[in-house]
Amino acid sequence: MSVRELVVLGTASQVPTRHRNHNGYLLRWDGEGLLFDPGEGTQRQMLRAGVAAHDLNRICVTHFHGDHSLGLAGVIQRINLDRVPHEVTAHYPKSGQRFFDRLRYATAYRETVALTEAPVAEDGVIARTAGYTLEARKLSHPVESYGYLLTEPDGRRMLPDRLAAHGIKGPDVGRIQREGSLNGVSLDDISEVRRGQRFAFVMDTRLCDGVHALADGADMLVIESTFLDEDEQLAVEHGHLTAGQAARVARDAGVRHLVLTHFSQRYSDPDEFERQARAAGYEGELTVAHDLLRVPVPKRR
Repeated sequence: MSVRELVVLGTASQVPTRHRNHNGYLLRWDGEGLLFDPGEGTQRQMLRAGVAAHDLNRICVTHFHGDHSLGLAGVIQRINLDRVPHEVTAHYPKSGQRFFDRLRYATAYRETVALTEAPVAEDGVIARTAGYTLEARKLSHPVESYGYLLTEPDGRRMLPDRLAAHGIKGPDVGRIQREGSLNGVSLDDISEVRRGQRFAFVMDTRLCDGVHALADGADMLVIESTFLDEDEQLAVEHGHLTAGQAARVARDAGVRHLVLTHFSQRYSDPDEFERQARAAGYEGELTVAHDLLRVPVPKRR
C-alpha cells in the first residue's frame, strides 16, 4: 500500500528548545523516503519517530546553517552502519561543498555505502524517477539556499459514463489507454487529466520569486514561519518569513495544506502562528507543526 505523508522530526529554528529539536522532515512518497534538512539530533528523532536508515533514498539540504545540516554526519554514518542496500542520493547547494565534505567525513567510520553526491547549482530539475520529478529553486537568505518541489506526473482518470456511451469495455479499456485511440474514439473522449500531486519544501528565505514558484498549486507546502508578524522587520533582516507572509503565499498559490514550522525560541504560544495565518486569509487545511507529528499528504481532489 502506498503511503504519502510528512514525518516531522524537528521544528526549531536556530536554537533547539526543551520541546523542539533542530529541523528534520521525512517525506514518505510511496516506496521512497526523502529526508529534508537534517539538523542536529536528527538520528535520535528518527528513532523516536520509527524512521530507519533503510527508509532513506534522498537527502535534500536547503542550505548549510547548522540547524539544517549538522545532523548530516550522524545520518550518513548510520546509513553506512546499517549497510543500506539501495542508492542514497544527497542534494545540497554546490557552493557549500566544503561543508558537506566536512560533515560527511566528520569522524572516522567504515564507509560501506556509495552515497551519491548531486550538488545543486541552479534552478531546475535535479532528479527524475518513474514516480516524481524533483526540482530546486533558489531562495533569498544570507547564505545560498534552495527550496525543493516534488511533482508527480499527470495521469488519466477513466470516466465510466463516457466509456459506456462509446461501448468501450473489458480489454478495450486497456487498449485505448495504451494506444491513445480506438475505432475513432480518442483517449480524451473517454477520460480526463488527473493532475499529479505536488509537495513543496521552503525553508530559510525572505519573500522572493522562488518562494512563489515552489508554492504554486502545491497540495502540501512545508514552509518556515520563524517570526510572528509584529517582528517582520527582523524577518527581513535575517532572511526569514513571518506566519502571515507564509500564509499569504499559500493563499495566493492555492495551496491545499499549509504546514508552518521553523519557529523562533522567542515565542511561547504556537497557537499564535495559526491565528496570524488565518488572519492573513488562508482558508485551506493548516498545521502548526510539532516534533514527531505525522501529516498525510491530501488525497487527490
